[in-house]
Amino acid sequence: MKRLLLVTGALMLALACSGCNTVHGMGQDLQKAGEKIQDATKKK
Repeated sequence: MKRLLLVTGALMLALACSGCNTVHGMGQDLQKAGEKIQDATKKK
């Protein structure tokens, strides 16, 4: 029973950490897209 609880906890921790990385990466992508849009509007 303890082993099952330990494995389940480790999986939940791994999923939580990977989710943070995914959100962080998406935020960076959106920021870069916003910068490109700003650059495009400044040139006109």
